[in-house]
Parts: sequence; C-alpha cells; structure tokens
Amino acid sequence: MKTATANRLHIGIFGRRNVGKSRFINLFTNQDIAIVSEHPGTTTDPVYKSIEILPKPGPCVIIDTAGLDDVGQLGELRKKKARQVLNKTDLALLLITAETGWGEFEEQLLEELKQRSITAVIIVNKIDLDRQAAINVATRAGASGLPVIMVSASTGEGVLEFRGQVNDYAPEKIEDLAITSGVVNGGDLVVLVIPIDDAMPRGRLILPEVQTLRDLLDRNVSVMVTREMDLERSLAALAREPDLVITDSQVFGYVKNHLPTHIPLTSFSLLFARYKGDLELLVAGVHKLERLKPDARILIGEACTHHPQKDDIGRVKIPDILHDKLGEGIRIEQSAGGHFPDDLANYDMVIHCGACMINQKQMHHRINLALAAGVPITNYGVFFAWANGILERALEKLI
Repeated sequence: MKTATANRLHIGIFGRRNVGKSRFINLFTNQDIAIVSEHPGTTTDPVYKSIEILPKPGPCVIIDTAGLDDVGQLGELRKKKARQVLNKTDLALLLITAETGWGEFEEQLLEELKQRSITAVIIVNKIDLDRQAAINVATRAGASGLPVIMVSASTGEGVLEFRGQVNDYAPEKIEDLAITSGVVNGGDLVVLVIPIDDAMPRGRLILPEVQTLRDLLDRNVSVMVTREMDLERSLAALAREPDLVITDSQVFGYVKNHLPTHIPLTSFSLLFARYKGDLELLVAGVHKLERLKPDARILIGEACTHHPQKDDIGRVKIPDILHDKLGEGIRIEQSAGGHFPDDLANYDMVIHCGACMINQKQMHHRINLALAAGVPITNYGVFFAWANGILERALEKLI
C-alpha cells in the first residue's frame, strides 16, 4: 500500500508564466506529468504527482501550478487555484529566469511564503541560455536570504543534483511525527474499537484506523481489534487489562458504558487532533459551544468527499446532537474536500473532521482562518467526547 497523500511532503512549484515550471517538474520526477509548451499559460489546474525520493525525504507530492502572473478572467481563476496550493505546501520552489529577473512580483510572493511559514528555495532556471545573466539574477535573489539553486530544465544541468539534495531544504515531515507519540510505550497492550456500519468502506478500514494501527505496531505495541458490541467479550479474553482503548468517536457513548472507568480511553479523531492540528486549541473551542446563541451558525468541515449515508457523521449525527443540546434554531452548514471557506467571519463555530485526507499544513491553515476570524474551532473527536461527557477522560493520555 502506498503512503497516503496527506502524509507526504508537499513540494509546490511556483513562479511566473513560462519560467519552465512544467519542464522542471517533468525532469525532477523523471516523468512526463505536465504539458510543456513555449506558449505562456499552458498549465491551468494544478498538477499533482506522488513520487518517492530515496533515501530521503521519501514519499512526496510534487505540485505544478499555473503562472501567478496570469492575466484575464480565466487567468484570475488559474491564479486562485495556484494560490490554494500554498495552503498545503511544505516546501515551495520559486522558479525564476534571467529573462524574468527578480522583482516586485517575486518579493511579494516571498513575503506571502514567509507569512504562511512555508520553507522556500529559489530555483534559477534556463541558465543554459545566458549563464552570466543567470548568475546576476541569482545574486539579486540571494539577497533574500533563501537558498538559490541554478539549473537548466532543458539540458538537465543541476536538476537531478538538487533532487538528491532536496532533503537538506525540506522542513520536518508529518510522517516523522508519531500518531501515538508519548501516549503508549513499547510492550503496551492497546484495544482498537472499530464499528462496521454503512459508512465503512467494504472490505477495508478507514485511513485513521489503518495509520494508527501501523503506528502502534511500529512502536512494538500489542494490538487487539474488535467491534463495539464485542468489547466486553474481547476484554475478557485478554490475559491482562489493556493500557489504552482507542475507539471510533461515534461509539464513545457505547464504549464508555462497557469499559471499566479505570482503563484509559480515547479516540482516533482525538489522536488526529493532536497529530494534524492543535489539540489544546481544539479543546478550548468545544467549550464555546455552550455559549452560542440560539440562532448560531455552525460550519461542519470535512476534508474528504464521499457519498453521504443515511447516518452520515457530518450531515446527520453531529447536527442531531447539536440540535438536541443547543436547540432547533442552530443553523448548520457543511463543506467538503477542498471547498473550505476562506472567510469564516459569518460563522459562530467550526467543527472539523480528523483531517486524515489533508496534510498538517492544510489543517493548520484552516485553523488559522478560524483564528483570524475570531471563530472557535474544534474537531469531531473532541466534539463527541464533549457530547458524551467524557472529554476529561478521553484527554487524560493526550495532554
């Protein structure tokens, strides 16, 4: 099984039109994944390609984008999509050439990268056309303090060498972090409670469950997997009590009623709140629910797109709980996949999923949007623990 896209280092290629981004990405990946043309504006939608750069940084996603100096109505749409890529970029490669130079456009883009805390490297391309002019523009660009690499995507000069050195510039990757770091120790026994319902993909587990299981095995933890209705029987079959029980948040209520109170309990989504987001901030956010006005507007955000089931968590289960606890006047809206609002000022609360389908950078971007708008934000796991009155117990091993 391939490394999940959300757990790969995201490398975004940015710059003006016709600086050779597509040719560079094709050579960098050693694949023809982007259309190459001398006509400016050939690249429209961002192009994504998962690759492995061994031995490090390992699994990556390379993203080719449209020129950020595009023009016209269609150009504005292209630029908007290109800038959305910044929300998920871990490492930005800013391509320039001697012809385009280093000017106000690049300075403004660099400032935006700094504001977003995105690690960046400047790539001077097309050095084969006029080497001295390329050296001159590289010198000006180097005044920014960023690393400057000189390449020719046409001849290949410098590109593969940079590929071999890219780990020297990459920030810490999400896969270098551990889902259960500080929560379990080698030799522990953990029980995973996984309900099988209509929303469960046939023949497989969902991503947070698979990734948590792998993380536990990597940490030399013994694992038992059971369904919620078999929990008591499974516990009785064990030679000793588990050191931790991790459950799907949706069955918190059932599990807490069938698990001795002295056994630590948490959920996959709570682990991901810490793994992908900011757990303490998300916990602080859930307590704001009790202070909402009767007609408050709440956004339920999901990072994936799926066909809603009859008991869909974001469209049925959470809204039912909200209406039960806060009243029928509460107004609820949903967003899914990449369609997350840039402006959250009109909302009073955001409840986000565990974010298994987006990377840490994109989840923090969404959190920062809420912070900028002064809107509390929490996640599914925190919400279900709060709704079932076991938030303190569910956080005991995490904070």
